[in-house]
Amino acid sequence: MAETGASPLPPTPPAHTPLARAERFVWLTARVLEQHRFAYHFLGGSADAVETALSAYRNEDDGYGHALEPDLRGPVSQPLHTGHALRVLDSIGRCGGQRVERMCRYLTSVSTQDGALPTIHPSQRGFPAAPFLPIVDDPPSELLATGPVVGLLHRNEVWHAWLFRATDFCWQAVESLDKSHPYEIEAAVAFLDSAPDRPRAEAAADRLGRLVREHRLAALDPARLDAFPVAPGYAPGEHHFPYDYAKTPGSLARAWFTDAEMTGSLEFLVSRQQEDGGWPTRRRQWAPSTALEARPIETIEALRTLRAHGLPVG
Repeated sequence: MAETGASPLPPTPPAHTPLARAERFVWLTARVLEQHRFAYHFLGGSADAVETALSAYRNEDDGYGHALEPDLRGPVSQPLHTGHALRVLDSIGRCGGQRVERMCRYLTSVSTQDGALPTIHPSQRGFPAAPFLPIVDDPPSELLATGPVVGLLHRNEVWHAWLFRATDFCWQAVESLDKSHPYEIEAAVAFLDSAPDRPRAEAAADRLGRLVREHRLAALDPARLDAFPVAPGYAPGEHHFPYDYAKTPGSLARAWFTDAEMTGSLEFLVSRQQEDGGWPTRRRQWAPSTALEARPIETIEALRTLRAHGLPVG
């Protein structure tokens, strides 16, 4: 008579490539959206499946919520969630059409008086959020939220009335930076890499690159991390590396770093893959679910960065 109850799992064959190790990690841990994203980027999966999974996070106001960005919990739409949704659509070649037009209407509805986006809209009040994302009643416009969204829309040739003032805000914010922190610099790069005025973008990027090096905002030697300060308010060890700024070789930020610095940072990124096959998240952990949901996202982006720079992943 057959025994009842769960059978032991079969032994896992050794995975010899970063991609194979990551694949097992994703199937074991990821949300449905990240499972479909991984399949699309690395296994020949369907863009339609990614879109279907992403639609579960969309609200009636055409913004996105439901912890799409893991550090913001609850159902309400937020600029950070909606920016995340745009990045997903861009990554599968679907950042356009009526869906994105409706998303722009949502962005218009939550913009500040100067036409740009706050990081956190006050509607988040009453729902859990990371302590490093404060909720205020009258939040200012932030390059952190606005820059990546404006850059994506320009790259995909989406034209909407919202873009005009938001683009002007980004130029003013980028060109007035005299001190900053890594996530804000990443947002600036995301804008500059797709801004329509290329000579202006190249000049602004050149200035930002000098700022990054002067203020040691990029850890240029992974073997000497103590030589590079972590930005105020960041978690211990929340360093940023050349690959964080220059996610592709064509990024304007690539010119900020020597070939040796870029190669060293990418080799360090390879080494950060953990025993379970996933990459770690660097942000401060404040709730058990946030790291579980963020690590598959980090894993997909690490593999995409490595592949974009020509490193073999499997």
